[in-house]
Amino acid sequence: MNQTITEFMIVGFSGLESSRHFIFVMLLLVYFFIISGNITIVLVIWGDPQLHTPMYKFAGMLSFLDICYTAVTIPQMLVIFWIGRVYIAVSSCLLQMYFFHSLGITENYLLTLMAYDRFLAICNPLRYTTIMTSRCCKFLVFCCWLCGFMSPLTKLVLVSFLPFCGSNAIHHLFCDLSPLLHVACADTSHNVIADFIINSCIIILTTLFIALTYIKILITIMTMNAAGRKKAFSTCAAHLSVVLIFFGSVAFMYIRPQKIYAPAYDQLVTINYTVLTPLLNPLVYSLRNKEIKRALKKCLQINHRIQKM
Repeated sequence: MNQTITEFMIVGFSGLESSRHFIFVMLLLVYFFIISGNITIVLVIWGDPQLHTPMYKFAGMLSFLDICYTAVTIPQMLVIFWIGRVYIAVSSCLLQMYFFHSLGITENYLLTLMAYDRFLAICNPLRYTTIMTSRCCKFLVFCCWLCGFMSPLTKLVLVSFLPFCGSNAIHHLFCDLSPLLHVACADTSHNVIADFIINSCIIILTTLFIALTYIKILITIMTMNAAGRKKAFSTCAAHLSVVLIFFGSVAFMYIRPQKIYAPAYDQLVTINYTVLTPLLNPLVYSLRNKEIKRALKKCLQINHRIQKM
């Protein structure tokens, strides 16, 4: 029982033997729509010069992030639902946890940046083009990626020093901090406190910034005429919907002590922000946008003409 573990066995949901293959098929279809929808958004924005503006560049980066984000977890989840379990080395498990948190935090910062972009466009339109230049956009996106990959390093270092012995079964869908703390055979109080502080600082500060930004945006919108108000509400409502979906589920999962709920509860919440959020992002934020729909229609028409030739 005290032998050091070299690999984990991830078993996912228990008691679903009769419906595992059905869930596999449904998850595979969802993953197909996530990948195809987000790749479509990236290609349409990249291929249409009229969409090479900060707002659409950030939307394209959000779709690219969702592709990477889901690639870290969903393929392994598919294997679990097909064969019932997955074996993964401890080092690979820690890397999966790190990339999952890094990409999630990067998306957190990117959504905050998108709120700032809407703030400048609506509240300070005369200076928008001089502030949000192409060089500035690249720098801000780089900062999102840098901060996203730096933020979870403390959690990774702390958990890498934990001894894992006894049972190697992880009752989760992939390697995350909470299930790892459940199987560690040492005091994890420092890990719980550090994780709670880091998550709280990131989520609360970014949420507060977005809230203050939208309060200012709302005040400015109220002073506009009917046409300008409708256009501003349209672009802000889409971004705000994505923010509420992502931040709501992530805050519900991570702004709490990591060992307070049962693994089955964590798995249900996890599906919300690892599967549903990347699926809804292109539908809610991008495919409802008139300019993206116009560019997509134009792209389909060009492809149709090429096929006729």
